[in-house]
Amino acid sequence: MKRSPMRRSALALALVLGTAACNHGGSQPTPGPAEVGIVTVESAPATLVTELAGRTSPSLISEVRPQISGIVLRRLFEEGAYVSKGQLLYQINPAPYQAAFDKARASLARAEATLVSVNSRASRTKDLVGIDAVSRQDADDAASARGQAVADVESARAAVRSAKIDLEFTRITAPISGRIGRSLITAGALVTTGQAAPLATIQTLDPIFVDVPQSSAELLRLKNAFAKGEARNAEAPVSLTLPDGSPYPIKGSLRFSEVSVDPSSGAVILRAVFPNPTGTLLPGMYVKAKLVDGVEDHAILVPQQGVTRDERGRATALVVGKGDKVEQRHIETVRAVGDRWLIASGLQPGDRLIVDGVQRATPGATVKPVRASLSKTASAR
Repeated sequence: MKRSPMRRSALALALVLGTAACNHGGSQPTPGPAEVGIVTVESAPATLVTELAGRTSPSLISEVRPQISGIVLRRLFEEGAYVSKGQLLYQINPAPYQAAFDKARASLARAEATLVSVNSRASRTKDLVGIDAVSRQDADDAASARGQAVADVESARAAVRSAKIDLEFTRITAPISGRIGRSLITAGALVTTGQAAPLATIQTLDPIFVDVPQSSAELLRLKNAFAKGEARNAEAPVSLTLPDGSPYPIKGSLRFSEVSVDPSSGAVILRAVFPNPTGTLLPGMYVKAKLVDGVEDHAILVPQQGVTRDERGRATALVVGKGDKVEQRHIETVRAVGDRWLIASGLQPGDRLIVDGVQRATPGATVKPVRASLSKTASAR
């Protein structure tokens, strides 16, 4: 007996409704433990690098000032050029100082001539007093006159040296080698001894200094780590990033640490020295310096995505403990090293840290730990 199409459709609908009713009345399958991605905590040597903003400063700086008073006849350098130590920069009118020098030399010649005459008289008087040809008083006077003549010669010689120094000061030379700035006076200007304004400023830019501040707390932590043997010094070069974001091609070295803490910022100043043969680095330029603070031989570094903060701002982490149960740890972070946290306490080597699926893990719950791929978790952040 053939069934009509309408009857076949009604039969199929009844089968579907019956199957749905059976499924609705059955029990639901129990879900398994949540799957979380973990990494095993390990300790390994880590180089601690700090990136700090700093400012460049010249290694030597000298303000060119006059040592005498006079009229400037000419300027003998190009502004902004490199000058060498001893190079002539300004010429002050030497005429009055040349005259004073000539006068001092003439006074010296007169004193020396007088000394010759007094010496002869004193010698003769000494011989005559032995035969009572002259009185003892005359001999004493002659000896006294000779002593005075000797003193006059020494005084005249000192006056000559002083006049010569003043004459040499009419030639103002560079006290150091370096780049000279703009001239603050022109030819014809009157300069005086001890004037407030310098004539020009010279700065030595090769090598050049880079001064950067570092937290005193971090400096103390590193010193304590060095003292305990937990970290060691790393004699690595210092690198720079220029204001345009490009790297400076030459490495520098750390040379100086300030002996006092700035009370306003709580920081100390670290000084690095950089070669600057092409003059790329200019005084006052803001740069970023990467400093190697040291090497921790047993550093614990964990991915940053495995560390969260509670409502009080404390750093916490979730680890998989015994029986694959989730445990919450309060930890102490020291600093960021790349995309990882340096851990001071709270985690130990061998701990299974949850880095993926943290939102699915609650303390006390049983989870299914699987090894996390750091490349995936890093790209997901």
